[in-house]
Amino acid sequence: MEFTIKREVFLSGIQKTLGIVEKKTTMPILNNLLLRAEQDRIVIIATDLEVGMVYHYETEVTSEGEITISARKLYEMVREIQGEKIHVVKNEKNVVILSCNKAIYRILGVSSEDYPSVDKSDQVDFYPVNCVIFRELLKKTQFSISTDEMRKNLTGVLLETQKDDHACVLRLISTDGHRLAFASSSEMFKGDCLVTEGTKNIIIPKKGVGEIIRLLEDIDNEPVSLGVVQGVLMVKTYRTFLRVGLIDADYPDYRRVIPSDHGRVVRIKRELLLHAVRRMCVVSSDKYNGVIMMLLKNKVLLNSTNSDIGEANDELEIDYDGEERNIGYNVRYLSDAIEAIDEDMVDFEINEDMRPTVLRGSGNENYFCIVMPLKI
Repeated sequence: MEFTIKREVFLSGIQKTLGIVEKKTTMPILNNLLLRAEQDRIVIIATDLEVGMVYHYETEVTSEGEITISARKLYEMVREIQGEKIHVVKNEKNVVILSCNKAIYRILGVSSEDYPSVDKSDQVDFYPVNCVIFRELLKKTQFSISTDEMRKNLTGVLLETQKDDHACVLRLISTDGHRLAFASSSEMFKGDCLVTEGTKNIIIPKKGVGEIIRLLEDIDNEPVSLGVVQGVLMVKTYRTFLRVGLIDADYPDYRRVIPSDHGRVVRIKRELLLHAVRRMCVVSSDKYNGVIMMLLKNKVLLNSTNSDIGEANDELEIDYDGEERNIGYNVRYLSDAIEAIDEDMVDFEINEDMRPTVLRGSGNENYFCIVMPLKI
């Protein structure tokens, strides 16, 4: 195997694998990436068995071949090398030699024979999607994914589609049992729609969500397609192929959590509210992370008191003439929900008797976050 590649291209490709390769695993080869030279391109592959990524880069290939190499060490080597192009050669003893100008690295590789297959299936139907919309919907639901491994079905984002005569609506839902994020769009698919009705739940694991977002961050206009087959979600772009193993579980009926009746709506400027809540976060901790919102005539008072750290207070002017009320929330849940809103105004939909509070951007019916109040 022998090829020459631009340093910046090589470094970028290796760096993208670092979030996938396993740091602690019973299969040491999963710490490696697979490097393959074929015709006029190199292929960089990484997997942890749950998530698999394949990158293609055009380059000058002298001889074909493949080898697996420590992803972390290869990244550090290429990062420290200075120069425009790197020459890569694998000898008969599986030693990979990287050279650029007068700098030379030698790193011992491992045969690719035992490396898991990440090749895509030719039997998958792919559906073109709007990558910008898909990325934003994932971001708006990523924060409320559960980290409780005892509730495996909540450790991912639920993907649903519903097709009618006019459009195909995509819905993404996540919850950790204390809050729920819901995002939808009828402009996601370009043409045919990936239909999930009548199929098993499509639950994308948290790590997979992060890798999809990372993949889509680099592109805005490049074609992106989705496909699902045998418990695997596939995302395909011009030079990249991503496989994400789906969570094999039933997602709870999230519709039961959504309030059927509308509570009292309090409208607050997003930037003012977000910064006020962040000021409350300063005195929060794992032990105490609550904030009390006191609704008074034309103003709301915020208070967070932590006996180990101190106290924070703030006041915001609002248009409110209802009864005085005190409501407690997890301050970080509020912060996450408000950050995901794009509109200038936030609607707080407050319900009675400890029922869930709904936050949404004013006028936006396609995204909302439900937060359970705290007893105070």
